[in-house]
Amino acid sequence: MSATAEDLIDRRRLRRKLSFWRVAAVVVVALAALAAALFSGFDGAATFSSRDQIARVAIEGLITEDQDLLDLLEKVKDDDSVKAVVLRIDSPGGTTVGGEALYEAVRAIAAVKPVVAEVGTLAASAGYMIASGADHIVARRTSIVGSIGVIFQYVDASELLDTIGVEVNAIKSSPLKAEPSPFAPAPEEAKAMIRRLIMDTYEWFVALVAERRDMSLAEARALADGSIFTGSQGLERKLVDALGGEAEVRRWLEDDRGVTKALKIVDREPETEGYVSLFTAARAMLFGAFGLDPRAASLETAVLRKVGHLDGMVSLWQPLDGRAPLR
Repeated sequence: MSATAEDLIDRRRLRRKLSFWRVAAVVVVALAALAAALFSGFDGAATFSSRDQIARVAIEGLITEDQDLLDLLEKVKDDDSVKAVVLRIDSPGGTTVGGEALYEAVRAIAAVKPVVAEVGTLAASAGYMIASGADHIVARRTSIVGSIGVIFQYVDASELLDTIGVEVNAIKSSPLKAEPSPFAPAPEEAKAMIRRLIMDTYEWFVALVAERRDMSLAEARALADGSIFTGSQGLERKLVDALGGEAEVRRWLEDDRGVTKALKIVDREPETEGYVSLFTAARAMLFGAFGLDPRAASLETAVLRKVGHLDGMVSLWQPLDGRAPLR
């Protein structure tokens, strides 16, 4: 009986050891796979970092001051293995400051290597502003481009407050401080102030389009009434250079800029360049689980992209949603 009991004990010990090493092996394999994914940037960017390539950067959704995206554009500009850059744009626009920052980043790249914008569904307002920074704009026949203009939105909730019996008082250093206010109708002086601000940025936007698209200020201003155009209409109006997709992008790079035909187009993404922290990966998973943009760098940016609302001055095209589009 004692021998049998010892045999049972030995077998249990052996099973425990085998179970331990099986689990250990699985953990090691999982960690190795995770490390490979992290250090490869998930999209193969690191694999091609030592070889010549064409970098493709997606600019999608609501445009904000996205430092991660700006850092990525700086990286591809300075990367000697990147021989050309494709901007895959699919955006209704966003903040004017965000559009300006990305436009300047695109122009900085164009100073040292070819840049082509490939428009997807739409490149409107600040989205078109960024596209105009490229050397060449390619759009689909049914893409949407244009909506050149600026808008400043504010809420007047004074009647609602009166209805529910809420009175909001303020002591200000000057009459235009914090105007327009949502707690009272905007005075004419405040409206005039905001209009001056809007028109200053608008004139800058129009001049930018005129310069980049090789047209007169009068021609650019005629297109800058907030109108949107199909890619086909945009081609007729000199807002885009060609119709097509990736094949047309490659044709221009090869025929007009002498980029080697054999180069592979490699998708490059913010924060996945070479190394991604576990925190970044966890944040992306969490945002995705709640239906937010997993590429957003912060909760605020993710929520803004989800609800499509920004405070302040924006250059944004809004599709019909039971209401007239805002201009």
